[in-house]
Amino acid sequence: MSFVAQSLSFQNLIEAVEPMPLDDQSIHVDLINKRTTERCRAELVDGVHEARRAFKRDEDKRGALEDLMTDLKD
Repeated sequence: MSFVAQSLSFQNLIEAVEPMPLDDQSIHVDLINKRTTERCRAELVDGVHEARRAFKRDEDKRGALEDLMTDLKD
């Protein structure tokens, strides 16, 4: 989806929510926050699983903090 389509969709969402009572708006905000948290948690779990698989395949990187800083700069 293009940025323009996302912006229009987001604007439509805002316009649909604005006339709702504040309690309903608050419920929507809470729901979005919970789903965002769940999605972040799921992505973190996926990352941990991938790191464990890389470790088992001996494809992980090991070294001192200085090695990490050098890799981050590259």
